[in-house]
Parts: sequence; C-alpha cells; structure tokens
Amino acid sequence: MFSPKKKKTYTPKEALPKIAAYCAYQERTQNEVRAKLLDYGLDFDEADEIIIRLTQEKLLDEERYAQAFVRGKYGLKRWGRRKIHLGLKAKGISDYCIRKGLQEIDPDKYWENLLHLLEKKNASETERNPLARKQKILYFLQSKGYELDLIQDAMRELGV
Repeated sequence: MFSPKKKKTYTPKEALPKIAAYCAYQERTQNEVRAKLLDYGLDFDEADEIIIRLTQEKLLDEERYAQAFVRGKYGLKRWGRRKIHLGLKAKGISDYCIRKGLQEIDPDKYWENLLHLLEKKNASETERNPLARKQKILYFLQSKGYELDLIQDAMRELGV
C-alpha cells in the first residue's frame, strides 16, 4: 500500500544552513523563504528570525530580487513595464523595490524589444482585414505589458 512520505521537520539551527543554500542558489523573495521555512516545520516567529538573519547577512534582498527579475523578464522574455510591475506585485514585492527594479530597464533596449515583437507579430499575423489585424497586434503587445502610447508610436514608425 502506498503511504505519503512524511515531511522532515527541522529545528531553527538545522534549517538555517539549508535555507541559506536555498537563497544562495538564486534570488528569492521573503515570501518564498517564509513558505519554505514553514514547510520545514518552523513556526512564524522562528521563520521571521531566520529571515531577519538572512537579510542582515545579505543572502536575502528583495531589491536585488526585483532588479534580477526585471533584467530577466525584459531582457530575455521581452516583457513590458506593466507586466513586470504586475509580476513583482504578485510576488509580494514592495512598491519601493519595484521602482528600484524598474530602473534596470534601458529605454533604448526596451524600444528595440517592442519593435522586435511588433515586427515578429506583424510577419506571423494571418488576419487579412487591416483594421482587425492592427487590433490583434495591438492586443498582443498590450498583453506583453507595453504601454499603449509606445505601441502606437512603434506602429506608426514601422507603418503597421
């Protein structure tokens, strides 16, 4: 008969090196670390003490997390500011850290990303009706998180 594997519980002293390695592997949010510590069987007070210690030792830094998140999403996935902002909000990042993270965006690269996505979508769009085609491209770029005024400027520049 199958029985679910029991979770091992840790003392705060045992959990600290494990969670430090977890944080060292990649940037984490306080919420992610707290959830992991609670999975380890620690209570909220013990988890908060460990989070404070990790923050003091610079293993946990939400501002750094926000900056890394922004670099990855706008650089690799070509997300716009609005989608990045919502993504960070969903992770529980403070407005201050979000603003600091969004400063990582290079306006020239951001514009290039928008033009690249516009050209790619324009080439792949099969809609024949010019108005419907333009609307589909506009919706696509908005879903990627780009601002309406920038999208319209890019469409004018490329003659879409």
